[in-house]
Amino acid sequence: MDLILILTLAMLSLLVPGTTGAEEKITIGAIEEVVLLPWKVKLPARIDTGAAKSSLDARELKVQDDMVEFKLPQKYGDLQLRLPIIEWRHIRTPEGLERRPIVELEICLGSKRLRTKVNLTDRSMVKYPLILGRNFLKEDFVVDVKRRKTTPPSCPEIP
Repeated sequence: MDLILILTLAMLSLLVPGTTGAEEKITIGAIEEVVLLPWKVKLPARIDTGAAKSSLDARELKVQDDMVEFKLPQKYGDLQLRLPIIEWRHIRTPEGLERRPIVELEICLGSKRLRTKVNLTDRSMVKYPLILGRNFLKEDFVVDVKRRKTTPPSCPEIP
């Protein structure tokens, strides 16, 4: 009987705000500044809970063997990057399915430094060079869509 009571109380505590570990998560807004590491490139990211995966603006994309070479937009340093392709994914876009290379990046948002998979595509026609989707957000963040730029990057390697 005591075991049933303990299990019931434990399950109920999951429904009570503030007892689920949310206090360990960082609250972020719809738009946040992030830093790509180790390059220390600062850029704005659109926080998109509707997107399953994250996406980075990659210009002049060239694939050779299992590597991808691309440039970041000029506004963010025009940096030439060369990274290993982790996998290929078909991404649903308004135009249909698009095959994109997936790479792994390290991103600093607030005090969190996280490795995440991002797909690469030319995002020159949209406002934000980076979309952070649920694959990045799920463990460490709570999104308050009424807020913007509330959590500046503060990882130790960021000056």
